[in-house]
Amino acid sequence: MEHQDLLSGFIRLHVLHHAAEGDLHGLWMIEELAHHGYRVSAGTLYPMLHSMERKGYLTSRTEKIGHTHRRIYNATPYGITALDIARKKAKELFREVIGGNHE
Repeated sequence: MEHQDLLSGFIRLHVLHHAAEGDLHGLWMIEELAHHGYRVSAGTLYPMLHSMERKGYLTSRTEKIGHTHRRIYNATPYGITALDIARKKAKELFREVIGGNHE
């Protein structure tokens, strides 16, 4: 993904947003991000999800669907608190970056 170092924070925020709304799994998240123009591979997303879980933002469980197992992620209370803080910071940044007279 081009500019991955810059955009990875947006991707994490997007993941946390959806995890706070309800269940998500990796393939669905890859497709959701693609709808927003992010081209994220499984090799990028899954380590990100695991890292977010290790840091306490997400929790996961495994569900058996047919003959396969799928890891389902949700936001933790810590993740929801972080999301609320990030939303405030994003609004502030958006006002400055988009609303300013920088032409």
